[in-house]
Amino acid sequence: MFTPSQEDVRRFFCEAFAKFKSNSLSDSLETLAAQWIGEHPEYHATLADQELALSKMYSVDDAKTNPFLHLSMHLSISEQCSIDQPRGIRQAVELLSAKSGDLHEAHHEVMECLGVMVWESQRSGRPPDGQAYIEAVQKRATQTP
Repeated sequence: MFTPSQEDVRRFFCEAFAKFKSNSLSDSLETLAAQWIGEHPEYHATLADQELALSKMYSVDDAKTNPFLHLSMHLSISEQCSIDQPRGIRQAVELLSAKSGDLHEAHHEVMECLGVMVWESQRSGRPPDGQAYIEAVQKRATQTP
């Protein structure tokens, strides 16, 4: 299993941003990362300064989104959809996207469910509950406004 360090993740996104700007993306993961980076211009200044990116710490108390966590969640959800794991996630995200008219907004809704699953796993010391996660996403996808 690939377990990148915090520094590895930050370097990856900074390098993907640099390649995106110079139109020299080299693989599908960089291309996907660049797509999500493009959706978040508010992160561009941080991604353009690798030294700052590597040293900046993010805390829940700061009330600021950690751009690396946020972009990583976009990549995770994209990967989950590409392999439909957990089973049903692709359809649920497609339904959310159709409902909102925006894949980006759908991802943000899924992130809420993903964050809850990870938080509950960490809090309880148990493995992540993929079934509860997919049920939460499906509920958002099927509930009426």
